[in-house]
Amino acid sequence: MRRDEFLKSLAALAAAGALPLSAQAATTLKMMIPANPGGGWDTTGRALGKALTDAKVADNVTYENKGGAAGALGLAQFVNGSKGDPNALMVMGAVMLGGIITGKPPVNLSQATPIARLTSEYNVYVLPANSPFKTMADVVAQLKKDPGSVKWGGGSRGSTEHIAAAMLAREVGVDPARINYVAFRGGGEATAAILGGNVTVGGSGYSEFAEYINAGKMRAIAVTSPQRLKGIAVPTLKEQGINVELGNWRGVYGAPGINAEQRKVLTNMVLAALKTKSWQEALEKNAWTPAVLAGPEFEQFVDNEFALLRATMAKAGML
Repeated sequence: MRRDEFLKSLAALAAAGALPLSAQAATTLKMMIPANPGGGWDTTGRALGKALTDAKVADNVTYENKGGAAGALGLAQFVNGSKGDPNALMVMGAVMLGGIITGKPPVNLSQATPIARLTSEYNVYVLPANSPFKTMADVVAQLKKDPGSVKWGGGSRGSTEHIAAAMLAREVGVDPARINYVAFRGGGEATAAILGGNVTVGGSGYSEFAEYINAGKMRAIAVTSPQRLKGIAVPTLKEQGINVELGNWRGVYGAPGINAEQRKVLTNMVLAALKTKSWQEALEKNAWTPAVLAGPEFEQFVDNEFALLRATMAKAGML
């Protein structure tokens, strides 16, 4: 076989996913992070990118941050700008689903291609270190007294921390419509607002606040998990008599219009990345729980989550 014929055959096999990932041509993957730098999606996207290169399934990963509207702005850019691109990935998760339900953006997640769920995580609520409040009971007492005086800081409207705040208000007898929720485009902005005392209480994944909690710059007062997080001495809301439990999860989607073989190759690349040492280190460092789900199972999971979140938000008075 002539060399040019051999190379054409090799390329065809790689495109069809018939070659081992390590034997495929050098690949540059493009990672859309639909949030500003410094938050959970940003951390997840960059940790996954490093794992993809460590697994040698990608030569290089480029990143683009596009924050706003619970990820809907990034989703729109991804859907409209990446059609048919087998090397494009977008970080997403429960927050995006909540934002789509409340914001009704012109683009829909169903236009992109489900690849895999990666992690699950519960939210933690924190106070600035110099807050006059010390516990969630203090916050609740003020919320009952004057709902508007308690500023809840977190991700975009419809995020899991927004939903949890509305659920909490309802549980303690306060109209959820009266909560004063301040939405931020990314975890970095929310963190700065909490540290600066510009919000009363902040909410996000534990990993985003861990260094500030450990340094004494934030006081953790509650988690939204069913039991206390392993190795973390923060009481649950349920322990404190507030019947609220809400999890968060993150995953990745591929571009619209990729074919079944391209989707399979991209899925295998992501799954290979999740086996690397650097990904395992990221899980431990950020207190993420591995929650890997791929293929049709992940697609069905997202459909079920849409229905569950919509019902939860309706019950919390958000719709």
